[in-house]
Amino acid sequence: MPLPVTRRRFAVLLTVLTAGATGVLSVATGQQTAAEGTLEKSRAAALPASVTSGSVVQVVAHPDDDLFFMNPDLSRSLLSGTQVTTAYLTSGESDGRNEAHGGGANDPEQPADHAHYAEARQNGIRSAYAQMATGDRTSAWKRTVMATAGGGRAELDVLIAKPQVNLVWLMLREARSTGGDTPESLRGLWNGRIPALASQLTSGTPVKQPYTYTKDQLVQAIAGVLERYRPTTIRMQDPTPNRYGENGRYTDHQDHMYGARFVQAATAAYADRVQNRPHFTVQNYLGYHNSTLPHSLDPQTAETKTGFLRTYAWQDHQDYCGSPSGCGDRKVAGNPTGRNWAQSLRYSRADSTSWMTEGTPGRLWAFATLDGRSAYWTRNPGGDWAGPNLLPGTGIDPGATAARLPDGRVAVLATRTTLGSAAAEYRREVVYAVQSAPDGPFGPWQSLGTPERSDDEGTSAISSPAAAVDARGLLTVYLRDSRRTLRASTQRQDGSFSAWDRLGGEDLQGDPVTALDSAGRRHVYATTTASVLAWTQHAPDAPLLGPAPTGLPATTVPLSASPDGAGVRLFFRRPDSGVVRTALVTAAPTARPQVSSVTEAGGRAGYGAVGAAGRLLVGRADSGTISTTGLGGPPAWSESRMLFAGAPSAVLEPSGTTTAVLGLDAELHTTTTPTTPTRPTWHHAVH
Repeated sequence: MPLPVTRRRFAVLLTVLTAGATGVLSVATGQQTAAEGTLEKSRAAALPASVTSGSVVQVVAHPDDDLFFMNPDLSRSLLSGTQVTTAYLTSGESDGRNEAHGGGANDPEQPADHAHYAEARQNGIRSAYAQMATGDRTSAWKRTVMATAGGGRAELDVLIAKPQVNLVWLMLREARSTGGDTPESLRGLWNGRIPALASQLTSGTPVKQPYTYTKDQLVQAIAGVLERYRPTTIRMQDPTPNRYGENGRYTDHQDHMYGARFVQAATAAYADRVQNRPHFTVQNYLGYHNSTLPHSLDPQTAETKTGFLRTYAWQDHQDYCGSPSGCGDRKVAGNPTGRNWAQSLRYSRADSTSWMTEGTPGRLWAFATLDGRSAYWTRNPGGDWAGPNLLPGTGIDPGATAARLPDGRVAVLATRTTLGSAAAEYRREVVYAVQSAPDGPFGPWQSLGTPERSDDEGTSAISSPAAAVDARGLLTVYLRDSRRTLRASTQRQDGSFSAWDRLGGEDLQGDPVTALDSAGRRHVYATTTASVLAWTQHAPDAPLLGPAPTGLPATTVPLSASPDGAGVRLFFRRPDSGVVRTALVTAAPTARPQVSSVTEAGGRAGYGAVGAAGRLLVGRADSGTISTTGLGGPPAWSESRMLFAGAPSAVLEPSGTTTAVLGLDAELHTTTTPTTPTRPTWHHAVH
């Protein structure tokens, strides 16, 4: 049976804060169990503003990974009342010495006690979550034991004042090295170097009997956590973080990478095994690599985030918890921002704004990944949204790119991960599906392969694809490879694709973007650590020239591009601020394009990608909620109360601009802002 639909379950997308702002909201709910049909019609009903429902499960390798890399998304979810569960794969016992750096952490004379240090880290996490959820770090927890689907035991902690906040501790042994060759680790277990990984129990846990997990048992244990909580949003770390070219080291902790691969396998097992459940989406977070990039958060948000880390670190050293192990992680106390980690939050996937497009006139198509499959919603001209409809095929990574062909057909591109039966078979590739006729069904997935020679060489760290369509309806697909250069694969007349050509560039970050200007010239852009690089045509049939410097300032990495007259307008955020900036780029006879001065949209800060269509901008506010503003208008944003996953998308239509996001409830939320302002009218689409 479909999940019950209540008025409480849906949120008004935008609460209008500026005079004259308008919009009509709908939610293409379609939230069914996986065993049900995939298309349902929706009808409109007015509802009061509220926060979307849904539930979140986060799975991280260590205590503090969530605080460093998933905040402020985590704290926003807790404040909204969303059900949040975080599962920790390892105990994070490190060297067993709980002292601030410079105060004995590496002192061989200090005795190591892995169980007590792991307990102190648990105490710090409980205090930080209590503070984020209730404002009181001493708010009490109930600690109990739960059996896992992998045959072991886990500690389950429930925040008594907010029982929707749960912590699950699987308490496995950590690698005790960021990248060293340590077989007794998640990496060793994944790669088959050890048959099983042992537990590392904390000194105060109610779990008393040690246990071990084989690779399959750990996958099942994580899948069992998902089955217990049935999340609509799963947050995890990055399974393909890359290596540094100069030394070959991983750009992230090995436990982060291989822990995320275990979560990938577990989400696939959960989606396949459990049929009577809600749909879910996955959000991946960048880890250690944040330290090399400009800060993405504004100072106030970063300071609030750092405050929770100070609580976790037991920085005041007051004995408020009564634990002989200590009340937090003193290794973090000396530097609670980490290595420039606390000042940023970045998504490693699903951070592109090009996942919605018009097909035939007036018909819109929106794409996302649900349950490891590509899903689409569609809206008839003047009608309601319907969906989700799941395309065949599993292993689709978070995020999607949509492209319209000249005859009105729609194509969708994504990356797909094949886990394989052995670690060496792990593979990530670009895939493509297209409608057989305008408004018709989608054909099967076609693989474009990957420019990567092996997973081991660069951890399959490719970007999401960007797609351009020529007048013949043939695609060129652009991709950042693990060497941080630009690659392209061009569709042939018979529908097949070429090998991945090298287009150069260096130090590319995030996902490339592409757009056509009014003259039909193609533009491709990619951010670097310090600026933006360009590849442009000086005429529609001319070769793509580049890479060329734009002279633009550093960004927070996510980049959006929108046609604007004779040029293409780029949108990005200012580091250490989050304020949206824009510049108009015009192709020139030489490789280097003409770039306008940078202007700012003004208003409140935020983070993540910015969607743009016409004069409307849509993005994530500093509160984590969806908000909009008009380009060139007053420096104010119309902000909602709705949290969401991934990036927003927007399409300009004759009647106005339609924007869309995927809520934490794994449902599509849309609003249409008319071209001619009228009195605001807000609606939801419910069944």
